[in-house]
Amino acid sequence: MTLTGKHLIAGQWVGGDATFANEPVSGEADLFAVGTVEMVNAAAQAAEEAFWSYGYSTRAERAVFLRKIADEIDALGDAITAQGVKETGLPEARLIGERGRTTGQLKLFADHIEKGDYLDRRHDEALPDRAPLPRPDLRMMQRPIGPVAVFGASNFPLAFSTAGGDTAAALAAGCPVIVKGHSAHPGVSDLVAQAIDAAIKACDLHPGVFSQIQGGNRAVGTAVVQHPLIKAVGFTGSLGGGRALFDLCAARPEPIPFFGELGSVNPMFLLSGAVAARGAALAEGWAGSLTMGAGQFCTNPGIAVIDAGEGAEAFTAAASAALEKVGAQTMLTDGIARAYHAGRDRVAGTKGVQEVLTTTCDLRNATPYLFATTAEEWLANDELGEEVFGPLGMIVTTKNADEMLAVAQSLQGQLTATLHMEDSDAEQARKLLPVLERKAGRVLANGFPTGVEVSDSMVHGGPYPASTNFGATSVGTLSIRRFLRPVCYQNVPASILPDDIA
Repeated sequence: MTLTGKHLIAGQWVGGDATFANEPVSGEADLFAVGTVEMVNAAAQAAEEAFWSYGYSTRAERAVFLRKIADEIDALGDAITAQGVKETGLPEARLIGERGRTTGQLKLFADHIEKGDYLDRRHDEALPDRAPLPRPDLRMMQRPIGPVAVFGASNFPLAFSTAGGDTAAALAAGCPVIVKGHSAHPGVSDLVAQAIDAAIKACDLHPGVFSQIQGGNRAVGTAVVQHPLIKAVGFTGSLGGGRALFDLCAARPEPIPFFGELGSVNPMFLLSGAVAARGAALAEGWAGSLTMGAGQFCTNPGIAVIDAGEGAEAFTAAASAALEKVGAQTMLTDGIARAYHAGRDRVAGTKGVQEVLTTTCDLRNATPYLFATTAEEWLANDELGEEVFGPLGMIVTTKNADEMLAVAQSLQGQLTATLHMEDSDAEQARKLLPVLERKAGRVLANGFPTGVEVSDSMVHGGPYPASTNFGATSVGTLSIRRFLRPVCYQNVPASILPDDIA
């Protein structure tokens, strides 16, 4: 399969005079057409037209479509993997696994909507003889909101991009999707868009049900979130970029929800019983999780909080030894590598921070770094809680359980928080858990947060700045709720009610 180098807009592959290039790890760069505001308008108009049929299609029809997208992606599997390796530097096995997750969640949503539970159907029968006033017949059901915009993520070229979780959830709900492709992997996005286009044609759907506009122009992102026909936005990316788009959504004449995942340091709290029983194993496990994928996971556990003493010293030594064995890894883009190097320099230059392990990395490479500080310094400097996207770890030592609780209470919103504990730590853990519940969308015990299960129960979100909507998740079947709204039907004749209401 060859790249088109173009945008997919309502079933048409559209080019342009201006182009931008990807940043391959090796080999020649590929050229792609730069998106324009005019393309956004054309895609939005087509999505609105498509909604009048797709938004009222049956759940069975949408399930067939989702499974067909998965099949078409798998049919292009080798080409997608090769392009992904070229553009991102991710290993082949990682990309094959991510493709499986992508197709798996498409099929999961197909199964989910077929069951119909997500509709949350409710019925209060009429009580015409009730005194002093009769009650009308009331029925309620979740309905799709309309066209949705999705921004591709840099660190997941498949699972959080063109046909990723946001797209799958929106399409499952009945919402047409416009994707703003990420310039880190435009070739992968091009191939996946071809798969979706083939599925649209095979299912004989309105072509406006999906469009993709490639990167190369920041004005495109602004135009997408400000377009009056767009009813919600899904985003995974940086705090700065996400907050700017969030503010644009809120400033519209009709404000719309912005479901952004923006940043998290995913703290771990190592309680004394766990440290005594298996401190060295915890250190090695942390090093593996911290450096997985060059640390380019939103659930990367960047902070370890532990009581000072011999246990902390042994944990620090073991973590440093494990990290020292990890070689340089290629980062997703030159820009991400530069940001990692800048974050490392910021942390290293912070008062009260000790360098435990320093390495050398340049260009597009990342090597691990390990720093240490005290809870007193942590609590005095909010900057220490800011995410560094890459394999950089910080150990925060506390004097006692009360100071550890204070560190937990000081946290901003997180995607995850972890307790490493033994049965003997239960009393302290019970005090920490209510705090961590308020700080994170997912609380773990005796595990590492990298690796997000796509399932009914998963929550991948959290209080700001982990995400912009604490009641939402971007992973798992619950994520469909972002693109639905409840509608109540009062005394509406059964002959005109939607089929799903019955």
